[in-house]
Amino acid sequence: MNTANDNNNSRRLPRFSLALPARVESRVSESHAWDEITRLTDVSAFGAGFNLKRPVKRGRLVQMTLPMPRQLRCYDFAEPQYKIWGLVRSCVTRENSQTEEHHAVGVAFIGKRPPQSFYDEPAKLFEISHKEEGSLWSIVDAPTRPDESGLPKDMRRHTRFSIPTNVVVEKIDADGNVTTSEPTVTENLSLSGTAIFSMLEVEIGEFVRVKSEQYNVSIISIVRGRRIGQDGIPRLHVEFVDRFFPLEGIE
Repeated sequence: MNTANDNNNSRRLPRFSLALPARVESRVSESHAWDEITRLTDVSAFGAGFNLKRPVKRGRLVQMTLPMPRQLRCYDFAEPQYKIWGLVRSCVTRENSQTEEHHAVGVAFIGKRPPQSFYDEPAKLFEISHKEEGSLWSIVDAPTRPDESGLPKDMRRHTRFSIPTNVVVEKIDADGNVTTSEPTVTENLSLSGTAIFSMLEVEIGEFVRVKSEQYNVSIISIVRGRRIGQDGIPRLHVEFVDRFFPLEGIE
């Protein structure tokens, strides 16, 4: 089933404007996770919308805990708190009246437990497979290079641009202290990640801070890969964790 039909089907499901309090939890790696308290903007038995202070990549799994009304539950009808996993379907950056940035997130509920592959690789991305009548959404592993030409722009995974930008990469320990730093340049850049020329000795899963004076931004990031290019120069592939890179006007 294609994504456009999935979106149309989900819109036909009754949504209720219930400002229920909810805890949203996400695991970025085996050693790092975050959680945030928010309120729903709308909800149905099969999905919800809410705002977060940080962006979440489309295709990522989050766990939600909320006092869901019994008539909207699919299990745990007698439990005071309803715990359910959701697949992030959209994340749109907005500013409120106080010019504070927030991110409008929409999730599709997938059930009481995530797939086994999530436990093996918490940063894995997924996509909707299908939905049976009256059931929660089924998901599969997302392809490495998905065709998103039919999706609205705010639902696409972020394109990487070959933009050389001067940055400083700081290696940080578990307490957030800088242990070493390196001025360098990006090989490519997107809202949610970058490849950086770097000689830093860091392992996959470790955290770094990427700072750009040009864009006036400092972003906590996680190392997702290392490689040596044909030119013999090593690169770090990092994913931004606590915010997007401000590339407005480029995408």
